[in-house]
Amino acid sequence: MKIILFTHPSFLGHKSMPRFAQMITAGMKQKGHDLTVWSPKAFFFRLSFKKPILEKWFGYMDQYVIFPLQVKLRLLNCSKETLFVFSDNALGPWVPLVKKRYHVVHCHDFLAQKSAFGLLQENKTGVTGKYYQKFIFSGYRTARNFISISKKTQVDLHALLDKNPEVSRVVYNGMNQNFEPAKDYHIVREELSDQYKIDLSEGYILHVGGNAFYKNKLGVLEIYDQLVKDFKVEIPLVLAGESPTKEMIAFKEQSPASQSIFFINNIDDLQLKQLYQGASVMLFPSLYEGFGWPIVEAMASGSLVITTNEDPMKEVAADAGFYIPKKPTDSEKLLDWKMITAKELERVIHFSPKERRDAVCKSILRSKEFSAQGFVDSIEAIYQEILQDK
Repeated sequence: MKIILFTHPSFLGHKSMPRFAQMITAGMKQKGHDLTVWSPKAFFFRLSFKKPILEKWFGYMDQYVIFPLQVKLRLLNCSKETLFVFSDNALGPWVPLVKKRYHVVHCHDFLAQKSAFGLLQENKTGVTGKYYQKFIFSGYRTARNFISISKKTQVDLHALLDKNPEVSRVVYNGMNQNFEPAKDYHIVREELSDQYKIDLSEGYILHVGGNAFYKNKLGVLEIYDQLVKDFKVEIPLVLAGESPTKEMIAFKEQSPASQSIFFINNIDDLQLKQLYQGASVMLFPSLYEGFGWPIVEAMASGSLVITTNEDPMKEVAADAGFYIPKKPTDSEKLLDWKMITAKELERVIHFSPKERRDAVCKSILRSKEFSAQGFVDSIEAIYQEILQDK
């Protein structure tokens, strides 16, 4: 196959999307397909002098003014048998450029669009944000073929579109890094204790994620705070990811568990793997996800996962996960939620050695369902199906 892969520009500094695109690139090339990446280059962006507002608008010029002109010129030399692959539905504005050719859009999540359309009450979108998301939506809605990373994402896609796609498939993400259990998690905990100057020798509760509203990072702090109040649990909470917000710092300082809460920022891949390996449990009470990478990564690393009793989290963790209710928007129900979730967290933390071994084995087995090779094999079959539809 001749494949043109559209990706986000490198100057945006994304992390997960480049890895996803690289998995497609490496997988297709390994199978002998001719793949070329098309992505905007920094022209105006370089003239922004690292000023955020200029970076934003100059970046838009590179993506939505210069790049479309370049694509139109390049299309003159592309054979009619070329398949155009969009690595993310957020690249929607470019879809109309090739909508009459063979194409497919990989869909990750529609949180930004649903927020802009007023469908997520937990998140409000500003005026310019609403126009931008409508711009993205107006682009990918013209596509005929889609691949979603979860059934939940597929359901959201179909709810947004005004007609059924010609092709709509679900292919779960494959792990693009080697996550595996430690040979001895006690040694990992000792190394982490030395590295971060925190006593993690008896285990710890781990959360991995950014500060986006749907990650429910404040909810993690609320659950842990309730855990300490109700059960006097002493193992620490480690939150790995972005630097905490002022609200998170204020909550920590006011919590009776303040001295046991630790924010770890700017971690590399090796540190992330070790944090998963040493964790007693990974707490992931997300409100919404497109897929939920940390769930699979933690399970593959031998950590137990407590997550929200909603899709796609349930899709991903299946019978290997432990579930808690979604955080309510009604403040009157918040205390009940904190008590219920803290009780489940306490239960899992205090599993017997046999219960823990059995649960870890189930987690590792479940994680093997999300292999990079399986992902590549599945999307290759769909790509070929689209090209055969003449």
